[in-house]
Amino acid sequence: MMKKTTMLGALIGGVLLTTPAFAGKLAIDLNLAEITEGQYLRPYTAVWVEDSRGKHVDTIALWRWDEGEKWLKDIRRWWRKIGREEAGFIDGVTGATRPSGAYKLDWDMTDSAGSAVKSGKYTLLVEVVREHGNRSLVRHKFNHDGNPFAVTLAPTDETGEITITYQP
Repeated sequence: MMKKTTMLGALIGGVLLTTPAFAGKLAIDLNLAEITEGQYLRPYTAVWVEDSRGKHVDTIALWRWDEGEKWLKDIRRWWRKIGREEAGFIDGVTGATRPSGAYKLDWDMTDSAGSAVKSGKYTLLVEVVREHGNRSLVRHKFNHDGNPFAVTLAPTDETGEITITYQP
């Protein structure tokens, strides 16, 4: 009898401790830097979200120019964390590389399986790599708790300012 009570308590506790999912949208205004010196090639770009343990939640954008995996390995962090393990979804999220300029991306607060993400701590990552150029990895930690926020991240060698806005 004690075992059933413990299991029932654990089940009830699990239900009570489940964190809610909040709807909303994370808008990302991504600026790719204008490079005027030397040879300019359009950069490979990956934008994705990880949970508080560094586990991949969703890839929002992946821009590349070739159809193979050879050059994707240059987007080092994204490739090591996601690309080499989950290569099957790459074609579904890939688009062509983009020239310097401003781009709007939206994340619907769902994971790669389409389920709403629960409240908690997450990190938005933007990795931009250019052949004959530099590599930039931008990270921004945020708390997904249903409260709106807006933040502007400083430019890097390969990015201009990046503005992140959450609206529930």
